[in-house]
Amino acid sequence: MNHEIHDSGYSWLRLAITLLIATVANVGMWAVIVVMPAVEAQFGAGRAEASMPYTLAMIGFALGNMWLGQLVDRMGVTKALIGAAALSALSFLVATLSPNMVLLSVAHLFLGLGTSIGFGPLIADISHWFMKRRGIAVALVASGNYLSGAIWPLLLSGILVRDGWQQVYLTLAVVTLAVVIPLSLLLRRQVPDEAHDAAASKARINARSVGISPRALQYVLGLAGIGCCVAMSMPQVHIVSYCVGLGYGPVIGAEMLSFMLMGGVVSRIVSGLVADKLGGIYTLLIGSVLQCIALFLFLPYDGLAQLYVISLLFGLAQGGIVPSYALVVREYMPPKEAGARVGFVMMMTILGMALGGWMSGWIYDLTGSYQLAFINGILWNGLNIAILLFIIGRSRPRSQEVPV
Repeated sequence: MNHEIHDSGYSWLRLAITLLIATVANVGMWAVIVVMPAVEAQFGAGRAEASMPYTLAMIGFALGNMWLGQLVDRMGVTKALIGAAALSALSFLVATLSPNMVLLSVAHLFLGLGTSIGFGPLIADISHWFMKRRGIAVALVASGNYLSGAIWPLLLSGILVRDGWQQVYLTLAVVTLAVVIPLSLLLRRQVPDEAHDAAASKARINARSVGISPRALQYVLGLAGIGCCVAMSMPQVHIVSYCVGLGYGPVIGAEMLSFMLMGGVVSRIVSGLVADKLGGIYTLLIGSVLQCIALFLFLPYDGLAQLYVISLLFGLAQGGIVPSYALVVREYMPPKEAGARVGFVMMMTILGMALGGWMSGWIYDLTGSYQLAFINGILWNGLNIAILLFIIGRSRPRSQEVPV
């Protein structure tokens, strides 16, 4: 049963504020991709070494999704947002002062930790305020990550060309503090206990209907998340460098990244609507299959117009995948543990992005080409699809209680 707070007018207002925060809070994840070629040139680094700031940022992002998710469960989202915004701004500043790749990479570890507040923790928080429309609500908040990636690379590319990557980071430090902290104060209202009770009752019913315990499902979903996001990272992380290597330049690469992420925004919204009808697990499988198909398209085509189209198609294919993991968690697990459990699965997907981002650079350094990197992504995507088919095959009505 629904509580009156679910899907209420306040819920939708909170969703709008949360989406705006997410669009700014997630910028650190994308800024490092935009500046990667400039950092590589400044420090005379190889492609794999230049990918390390991104990889460490994603490790911090992954850990932050779990740690800050637990903090949101205990203290509420406002305090977590204020602390994370301050950490992000400080990390941007420290990065501009780094004299070598080692210190720059460490600064990005903490940048990723602060940036993570804009993803899993916000998704978990908004999921408490919706029941009937939880799919679209989660998808919209998750879209803040892609909106950030679609908007900020275009805004930052001019500063990058004119003033250098350090000025990009200084600008983002100011923007993060000026936007995230004031808006976070509007999210101080807490979910009533009786609303949690209503959501918990529905989760228990769902848990009895699936042939795997919520705890085991959490770990299996984590492995699936690594597989899909190793695949997802190849185009997202390396599209700018890929375009530079093809002679198109970093601005063209940033535009393709924006195309990809705008497609991802559309995909996330559509997947949210689909999930409200089909549920999270089937929506997740559909997105994973479409992503695998889109990855294949990068192998035979590398023309300028072709890459614009493929980048958009890839975004349209894969955008709904990660939010679907959160929906599966919320459909089968206790609401009062939402921050920690959603955070764990989000952490695993992000570790997949970090691993895939580094792995693709390593393969490029070995082969001088991204072709094998795309094939590597396709193989990991196949692992993800196999796991999802296993989960669906195990799902059947059960009469006994499933332990949490």
